This record gives sequence, C-alpha cells and structure tokens, in this order.
Amino acid sequence: MNRTNPNFTFSPRLARWTGKTVLWVFLLTVAALALFPIVMVLLGSFKTNQELTSGATIWPKVWNFSNYAQAWDGANFSRFTLNSIFVSVTTTIGTLLVASMSAYAVNRVHFIGKKLYTLLMASTLFISIGAVVLRPQFDLMVMLGLNKTLWGVVIILVSAHATCYFILIGFFESIPKDLDEAAMIDGCNFYSVYWRIVLPLLRPALAVAGLSAFQGSWNEYILPLVFTMSNPELQTLPVGLANLRYGIGAAAEIQLMMAGACLSILPLLVVYVFANKSFMQVTLGAVKG
Repeated sequence: MNRTNPNFTFSPRLARWTGKTVLWVFLLTVAALALFPIVMVLLGSFKTNQELTSGATIWPKVWNFSNYAQAWDGANFSRFTLNSIFVSVTTTIGTLLVASMSAYAVNRVHFIGKKLYTLLMASTLFISIGAVVLRPQFDLMVMLGLNKTLWGVVIILVSAHATCYFILIGFFESIPKDLDEAAMIDGCNFYSVYWRIVLPLLRPALAVAGLSAFQGSWNEYILPLVFTMSNPELQTLPVGLANLRYGIGAAAEIQLMMAGACLSILPLLVVYVFANKSFMQVTLGAVKG
C-alpha cells in the first residue's frame, strides 16, 4: 500500500529557510576556522611563557599586559615601525605607478610582443623561484650602491608588481576608450589622458591594488633581513619580531612574539578599514560617468 500523499508539496518558504540556514552554518563555520588562530595568538599574547608552552589553558590565568611593553622595547618597535612604514608606503606608490602605466599601455596600445609581455607577467604569478634570485638581486643593488639602504628593498619589491598589474588591467576593460578619444579631441595627449582621465576613474582599483602591495611589502621578511644584516638600525618590523624569539639565556619567548605580532597587525587593520569602501566599489564593477 502506497502511503505517500500525492498532494504533498515542499513549501517554497521552507526551502528558502533551509537554504539560508545551511548557508549561514557554512559561513559561520568558515569564519570560526579562520578566526581561531587569530584568537589563539591574541590570547597567547597575554600569557606567561610557561603557561603558553604548557598549553594547559585557553584563557590566560593572569592577563599579562606587560608582554606588550616588553615586545615594544625588545623589538625596538618605534624605529622598526618607521622603517616598515617607509618601505611599505614607497613600495605601494611605486608599484601603483609602474603597474598602472604598464596596464594602461597594454590595454590601450597595440605593439609587438604584447602577448609575450602579458605571458611573462602571468608566469611570475605561478612560478616562484624564491631564494634563487636573492644573490643576483643583491649583486645588482651592490652595483647600484643601494645594498646598504632600504631603497634596494623598495626597488626589488616594486619590480614584483604582477598582481597589481592584473588587478588594474582587468579594471581598464570597464573604462570605455571613447573617453580617451574625446579627451584627445579636446587637446589631451596620450600621457595627459592617463594622468587626468584614467587615473581618477581607477581610484577604487588603485585602492585595492595598493592594499595588496602594502600588505605584501609590510609582511616581507627575507629581503629586509638580507639587506639590513650590516645595519640593524634599518631592520623592518618582521625582522625585529623574529629577534624576539629568543630572550635571556636563549629561552624561547613565544609570548613576546605573539604580542609583537598583534601590534604589527594594527596598521594593516587601519588600511583595511579605509580601503573597505573601495573593495565594495570594485565588487560592484561599475564606472559611473
């Protein structure tokens, strides 16, 4: 005997409610997994070294705010933060200029080797040769006399602008070329069109690309380490944080590293807050004219 009710239908409202519930459960689970390491680092920054290494508790028994003061003094935060800000800001500005000019030329001009250039730029995203290029990069900076300054680090970081290049060239596609032609009729040349017409329209994309460049240069460790070995005063914040690993008697001071890591995240959070509006504009993907 068939007990199935032929008149039964699945309610559309129930289907929508079930779909939203599953979606929210999935998103909350992903968010919890992503935030768990950050929360553990934040809580660990308030623990003692013994309590942290034992791993007996999640919450600190005693909240040691002095860890942050020790990390600030031990890592010479004031000096190293200024060095990191210099490297990050100059790298971001240089990267945006180089990436936007190259993307503008590739998108607007037809020249021999255009596809090859794009292929070479794309290959840098998928092929990582890591420390293999450190020696030739350092030798090149020695020839230029920049091996004992942070300018050598900045130039090398600016040269690695492929990510920003593809962010910007994708946004160039949404800017109609009719604007270029109209501006040239009004007396602008190729370069003034780029500076006066295109760049203002690229502000949302420039903010996103700049955030990517700023984050990468702020977190860079290997290059500043190599270029500041002979001059510790030029060390950036990631290099200084690594020096917190060992304290008195070569004992691992992990709690100080966690406190320093929490402090070093603050500038990135500030940049993310200011760039949030630009993220939304790029997501909408519209150029209003």
